Amino acid sequence: MTRFKTIVGYDGTHYCGWQVQPNAVTVQGAIEKILCRLEDAPVKVHGSGRTDQGTHARGQVAHFDLKRAFTCPSLYRSMNSMLPEDIRIMRVEIVPKTFHARKHTRDKTYRYSIWNAETMPPTERLYHLHVLEHLDIEAMRKAAAILEGLHDFSAFAATNRVVVDDKIRTLFTLQVRKSGSQVTIVARGDGFIYKMVRSLAGWLLRVGKGEVEVAETEVVLRSRVRTAYVPTAPAHGLFLWNVRYKP
Repeated sequence: MTRFKTIVGYDGTHYCGWQVQPNAVTVQGAIEKILCRLEDAPVKVHGSGRTDQGTHARGQVAHFDLKRAFTCPSLYRSMNSMLPEDIRIMRVEIVPKTFHARKHTRDKTYRYSIWNAETMPPTERLYHLHVLEHLDIEAMRKAAAILEGLHDFSAFAATNRVVVDDKIRTLFTLQVRKSGSQVTIVARGDGFIYKMVRSLAGWLLRVGKGEVEVAETEVVLRSRVRTAYVPTAPAHGLFLWNVRYKP
């Protein structure tokens, strides 16, 4: 058995997220399907983490084991020739059998993209949240600075069927960048709870629109209680940008 590590990019518009689900089209499912054809046997793909329905990725990382002999270039070409056009293998490499795409992550970077103008170009509509209102970028940056560091992020975690007792994470970077009409929220951390990045984006947007004061950020963070006061931004603006691994 040879263990392969892949960097995967995908447009998540037409997928029910990364993870395989019954009766649903997913990115992981699409990759496993073509690997089963190449291997002529079931293949399990392990991703660095899940992404939600409609979320995109530039740098998702996955690993899997194959018995058949493939070189990295031949596997790269074969997979891309068989995958749908909205999923692409960006890189393939052989790694030790001890490598695990999820368990060995050091940090992940997500980017949330916003188009802040009266009119959004139609070519950007699937990859940006359209916000017409003026955004106070400096206020958003001040709120983001409060959220950086080691915290209990319960107030920014959505609930799902998977119970996570420990919601303490380190947010190394939370930046708000602006270039013309495009506003990008960049979050880099040692891990993220379910819908955490979208919740951080939703809160920063409330600050930027003047709906809440910057100082309320610390109050919400310390409350450790998730309420409707913190909205979850839509999935289509979110990209899993990069995953880095421990030496």
